[in-house]
Amino acid sequence: MSVLSSFAEALSTGAVEVVDLTSPLSSDTPVIALPEQFAQTATFQLEELSRYDDRGPAWYWNNFRTGEHTGTHFDAPNHWVTGRDGDDVASVPPRRFIAPAVVLDFSAEAAADPDFLLEVEHVRAWEAEHGPLPDGGWLLFQTGWDARSASQQDFLNADETGPHTPGLSPACAQWLAEESPVIGLGVETVGTDAGGAHSFDPPFPCHAALMGSGKYGLTQLQNLHRLPATGALVVAAPLPIVSGSGSPLRVVALVERG
Repeated sequence: MSVLSSFAEALSTGAVEVVDLTSPLSSDTPVIALPEQFAQTATFQLEELSRYDDRGPAWYWNNFRTGEHTGTHFDAPNHWVTGRDGDDVASVPPRRFIAPAVVLDFSAEAAADPDFLLEVEHVRAWEAEHGPLPDGGWLLFQTGWDARSASQQDFLNADETGPHTPGLSPACAQWLAEESPVIGLGVETVGTDAGGAHSFDPPFPCHAALMGSGKYGLTQLQNLHRLPATGALVVAAPLPIVSGSGSPLRVVALVERG
């Protein structure tokens, strides 16, 4: 039996489970809120064209409007000024859309401190237990933040000082971008950076370092708790928007069971 035939059989028998890591897109999907002086991304909106009526008697369809970085989405290198000469989302090689992934679970730490920051030492300790990060794969940072995704207020968790959500320290972001073998970072929060990253030195280090190194981001993931620490294969294929900086996408993980 060929490799692909074996894989198809494993899917049909449940030996390989498909786990959806994507947040549903609707008008209630949380979006990032920038300071008032900056342009704001659009929430997801549907515009009905016809629904089995005089506008189209046999068909239902819609226009939709949203931002490239709404809901579960992909950050391409040109999303940030440090990667301005890098790939747009349509230029990312398709082979990068299917890659192994590891899950670093720091849900307990994020529950105790919403401003929790992942440090290089945390990753090194994880590697000592589970093995090295996958070459050409994803580091998925589990914080339990997807449990907040039904509420814009709870998801952004902002007060007068700004949002409070977990993320990576500047040193960890730089290490992940420049020294680790992964192609990118996946998170459950609204963006790859911590909520307080606007005040970091440098500011927004995940965006600056990852995009500047030609790596990628995945955001607003769900169901990371259903994945093993190692061994999952992630499929994350954005829309090929020419000159686009990112795209909403459907992310699934393939996990061996049994």
